[in-house]
Amino acid sequence: MSRRHSVLRRQLVVMARWPAAGRCKSRLARGLGRQRAAEIQRRLTDHTLASCRQWRGRQGAEAISQLVLAVDGLAPRAARRWGDGLGVDRCLSQGGGGLGSRLQRQLQRAWREGARQVVLIGSDLPTLALSDLELAFAGLNSAPLVLGAAADGGYWLIGLSRPAANLFCGIPWGSDQVLAATLKAAERLDLAPLLLDIRCDLDRPADLLPWRRSP
Repeated sequence: MSRRHSVLRRQLVVMARWPAAGRCKSRLARGLGRQRAAEIQRRLTDHTLASCRQWRGRQGAEAISQLVLAVDGLAPRAARRWGDGLGVDRCLSQGGGGLGSRLQRQLQRAWREGARQVVLIGSDLPTLALSDLELAFAGLNSAPLVLGAAADGGYWLIGLSRPAANLFCGIPWGSDQVLAATLKAAERLDLAPLLLDIRCDLDRPADLLPWRRSP
């Protein structure tokens, strides 16, 4: 086996929506207005990608790793320009369908490309740090599934070390049962999960308070 085929292949995929007024953060916009919600989305995305670039820069020479931006809300050429400005390795479309379909599409693409560990995150976590990403990938060395639980009953990160068909089927997206339903699906698929620390993502005006208080 060649050296290239014996190394660990990793993909870190950021699911992001173009931060334009009226096209992102609808729940936040209802309380703060479309323009302010879009600005918050832009800041969150910039913070997320800064942490991801740190992770990418820390990968050793023996690790074949990629930082991928999966975009919703932009045409392909504009999405590539945005991705170039954010310093990602690749910029792709999320494609159509619900969240489960879009997540599954990115995972299937990564497996086809030879990835051995895939971590997907959104751009809604103002406290995301390099250590969170390192813990997620380290967890995949021993667990088939890593989940970063969110305080609202969802999750802010999901990682897999092997394909898992139907993991996202029947998940009540947007509810407080997303994590619980995903854990049940994982049990059916014999995916013993590793859970990271519970965090608060930023979806509603009330979620801004901890962010404002943070250093």
